[in-house]
Amino acid sequence: MQTDLSLERRRSWPAWAAALRRRGLEALVVWALEAGSPLTLLGAQALYLGGPLLRPWLGEASLDDLARLLEDDEERDAFLALLQEEAVS
Repeated sequence: MQTDLSLERRRSWPAWAAALRRRGLEALVVWALEAGSPLTLLGAQALYLGGPLLRPWLGEASLDDLARLLEDDEERDAFLALLQEEAVS
């Protein structure tokens, strides 16, 4: 069951997907998230540690949402489904 916080975090996903599509990175991100799934927890920790340097470019909310997406297998799978669904459309 999705919590309100989970739904709040997912509100930015369509914008992320659109930005990836515009840059032609959608397939690369899908591949990286699928192939690198054992390492996504390390990626999330790197985002938390690098937060002070990355926040000016990504913003605090986006950085935290991305780190949480990488930490949570269900969230990552849901984002992958969104990317793959939009790639087919």
